[in-house]
Amino acid sequence: MMYKINSKKEYHQTMVKVYDLMNKGEQTLLPEELEQLSVMAEAAEKYENDVLGLLPGKIPQNIPEMIALKMFEMKINQSILAKNLGFPQSKVSEILTGKRKPDLKFLKGVYDFLKIDADFLLKHI
Repeated sequence: MMYKINSKKEYHQTMVKVYDLMNKGEQTLLPEELEQLSVMAEAAEKYENDVLGLLPGKIPQNIPEMIALKMFEMKINQSILAKNLGFPQSKVSEILTGKRKPDLKFLKGVYDFLKIDADFLLKHI
């Protein structure tokens, strides 16, 4: 079974499916669900490495990269991040894609919610 992720939206949709399957518990999954989980996880890892640049040991070079890493570690997507920060998803998306500079309220939100080091935030504004 071949599975390819072509966009951030597809990546996030895939990760939601992966987490849903993982939350069921490996022992309760049907053989076809286990296969689906394996294929989707492999595709997500490839997308993370090739597109998002989340290589093991890679140090984030800017605020969007650090936020992407923390979101990955917390297993959340932009929608969940936006809700927890109290911002529209469009604003979060614009900041993460570099179309908009993060403001102080956004930086404080990612500091509080994602536990991003304040020193890192200040050095990369």
